[in-house]
Amino acid sequence: MAATPAVTALERAGIDHAVHRYPHDPRSDSYGDEAVAALGDSLGVHANQIFKTLVIDIAGTLAVAVVPVPRRLSLKAAATALAEATSGGTKARMADEKSVTRATGYVLGGVSPIGQRTVLPTVVDRTALDWPEVFCSAGRRGLEVSLAPADLISVIGAVVADVAT
Repeated sequence: MAATPAVTALERAGIDHAVHRYPHDPRSDSYGDEAVAALGDSLGVHANQIFKTLVIDIAGTLAVAVVPVPRRLSLKAAATALAEATSGGTKARMADEKSVTRATGYVLGGVSPIGQRTVLPTVVDRTALDWPEVFCSAGRRGLEVSLAPADLISVIGAVVADVAT
């Protein structure tokens, strides 16, 4: 299997990481839950250690929020955390699927915060710092990458804030 842009970006940056594959059911659209079940069973990973990548639209500017799979994103908290990078917009909504794919180069369920086609302002939920390693999409459904949270934050140039509820 060819490397994804996410894996390539990590390798180019010299960041220690591991890639984890699991079977993706093409009928499923609960991508995060699928990753939690697979990684929890095979690696004993806690659900809050696995992060989902959500693309949001803040007053016309696309941005990314990375939050634990079992938790919900506070759109208001994300907009506040990214205000400087998004011209101070305070109203946020989830981005539409076509905009997500066009901006990131990834399809829903395989959106990685790493190696996106367009560098988008990004916030990572503060709880990532509670773990020695975190998991996020490696850029394909059924493919996750694990790495130190500080490395994730650094490689994507993210800010850290409480954005999950």
